Amino acid sequence: MKFKGDFLTRPRIADQIAEWLPASHAPNWYKLFMSSQIIPHWQAVAFIIVGLEFTIAISYIAGYVVRPVALLGVLLCFNMLFFSGPMNEDLYKTFLAIHFIMAWVGAGRCLGFDYYFFKRRRGIWW
Repeated sequence: MKFKGDFLTRPRIADQIAEWLPASHAPNWYKLFMSSQIIPHWQAVAFIIVGLEFTIAISYIAGYVVRPVALLGVLLCFNMLFFSGPMNEDLYKTFLAIHFIMAWVGAGRCLGFDYYFFKRRRGIWW
């Protein structure tokens, strides 16, 4: 829906941020950054969000570099939690828990490509 719809061509993300930012529980420096940098550059932010979501999905499906991408997912969920409305709050909290679990377990080591790297290099990323 984000890729084929009007998410990348219309300022839906800027409207959403402008609507819910005053009622958000985010710190003041974050609100100032969002209003001065993110809202004017909404199209670049929309492409970054869609790109990150594709990266996370491909990484989870292939099981490759799951822990670092899960941490990116955590950051993306925190941002979406701060500037989305209360109707999406439960959804992003669920996604946040899923990303934490994927990072903690290192889910790619079971059936993904991370299995091969885990045997060679046992580090925090694998």
